[in-house]
Amino acid sequence: MYLREKLKQILGLGFAAGDQGVVETVEAEHKTLKEMKASIGLPPDATLEQVKQRIQTLQAEHEELMGLKGEWEAREEKELAAPTQWQALYRSEDWLGVWIGLGIIGIAILYFTFTGLSYKAPTFRWTTDGEFQNHIAVMMPAVDQLVKQAGDKGEAALQEQAQALQKAIAAKDRKAVGSAAKKLEDAAKQAKDKGLKAKAGGLSKDFSGQAGRLPDKVMAWDNIKLALYVAVAFLFIGIIGMALMGESVGFFITGFPFVFLIAWLAQFLAGNYTIHELGLEYVLFCLIIGLLVSNTVGVPKWMMPAVKTEFYIKSGLVILGARVLFGVIMKAGFLGMVQALGVVSVVWYGCWWLCKKLDIDDEFAAMLSSAVSICGVSAAIATAGAVKGDPKKLSYVTSIVLMCAVPMMVLMPIISKAVGMPDAVAGAWLGGTLDTSGSVVAAGALISDLAMKVGVTVKMSQNVLIGLAAFILSVVWTMKGAKEGEETSLWEIWYRFPKFVLGFLASSLLFSFVLGEATINAIGRPLQNLEVWFFALAFTCIGLETRFLDLAKLGGGRPAVAFLVAQGFNVLWTLLLAYMLFGGILFPAPKF
Repeated sequence: MYLREKLKQILGLGFAAGDQGVVETVEAEHKTLKEMKASIGLPPDATLEQVKQRIQTLQAEHEELMGLKGEWEAREEKELAAPTQWQALYRSEDWLGVWIGLGIIGIAILYFTFTGLSYKAPTFRWTTDGEFQNHIAVMMPAVDQLVKQAGDKGEAALQEQAQALQKAIAAKDRKAVGSAAKKLEDAAKQAKDKGLKAKAGGLSKDFSGQAGRLPDKVMAWDNIKLALYVAVAFLFIGIIGMALMGESVGFFITGFPFVFLIAWLAQFLAGNYTIHELGLEYVLFCLIIGLLVSNTVGVPKWMMPAVKTEFYIKSGLVILGARVLFGVIMKAGFLGMVQALGVVSVVWYGCWWLCKKLDIDDEFAAMLSSAVSICGVSAAIATAGAVKGDPKKLSYVTSIVLMCAVPMMVLMPIISKAVGMPDAVAGAWLGGTLDTSGSVVAAGALISDLAMKVGVTVKMSQNVLIGLAAFILSVVWTMKGAKEGEETSLWEIWYRFPKFVLGFLASSLLFSFVLGEATINAIGRPLQNLEVWFFALAFTCIGLETRFLDLAKLGGGRPAVAFLVAQGFNVLWTLLLAYMLFGGILFPAPKF
């Protein structure tokens, strides 16, 4: 009735009692309008402006949904067009990683074995004059001790060259120190006492190496040219890979130089003396620079075709297998392997259990567990490949591993000395807990030569387990990938299995049982250098693909808590095993 009276006022009309046509029509339209407002989530009294805004919002959401629909349809079309198993042998990223890794190893064997030519890699190690003077000041007592010991044992030639090194150090002449160190190295080769020969040889190499690591050498054109050769080689490899996978070769060629430049810059920063001594590896700088680019200026679309994390990382992992030798098990000795198995099995499961209690997803838990129990970054990379983990999670794990390594490397030798820990036990403790071989060597050297040798032995034993862990995780994750209620056949396992693991094992077996020692020595360092480049490119790509907010949101801090708690448990458990095995409790204390 209210509406009818308002209409009378507006239209200025007098309606007869039976004249209802206009009013009923307006009432019907008003009812329809209220229903329409309700259908779009607005109250009956919403204004026309509110209706317009709501309709615009709904249109924007509709357009977004249509865009997602287009992406889903494109993805479905891509999946339907996926290569067959035979085509996958040369078109899938997984298999290409195998062929590229093994192909590089094959070329290296042919090139270095049959031509006898050497490979000169670009150098990234540099020491400033100030850092050099600090270093020789720290090392001076060892030189003084060498002079005295050489005199006591009648090694006149050795004593004379050690005294010449003393004078050069006192004069603070970097060039003279390098020259004197080389002469000391020649004299050390002629020494009769084995202990003095080893000590003098180590000191001379250290001094001559640091003296020659001038910043100008890294930036010299000859060294830059070597890096450009590497860039061209990797560009050629990438072009082949992109062409086989049906990716945009042109955009890859355009974007790759920028990815390579970041990887080069990261290695340059990591090559600094102070940074190297702190144990901060190149992968951390690759991540940091990549993250800075992606979170500030952003990564242009034309560059993204060269950001191929999986392509680089799988090829690098196959080459990594060449350094994981089964023969090391025998060289490491029985006790080293017992401790490695005890640490890896118990700590891995302990970290996994904790991750599950903290509601951390399986792939994150697997990467954290492998990193803390086996050997840090390398184990995390291999695990990420085996479980097809998110690169952002790998970036997170790598960062926390490297950040924890620095304080551990400094504090553990101090603690071992403070409590009077036997050197062999201290070395085994370091080798079982520190996550990189470099940090084990550096920390062990702070204690004694024996501690360093035992630490490296134990660390090598754990490194051997990378391949075994990757293989087991690959099979487990393959079986987990089956749909619920689906019977997992051997063929299904084969289809889902990450093929890079086969390449990793193949290269490991080749270097362990087929190739001779001379060949391994000839190609080992060049292959390791190429492996570093693959991983540098991979971690640069991870940084370029990641936003800081993405990393901050990962797990809400729970993965970091899990890693730190597991690392604390690792330190205590490994210390117990080190005392039991190397402290003469279960077995006689070993002699090295």
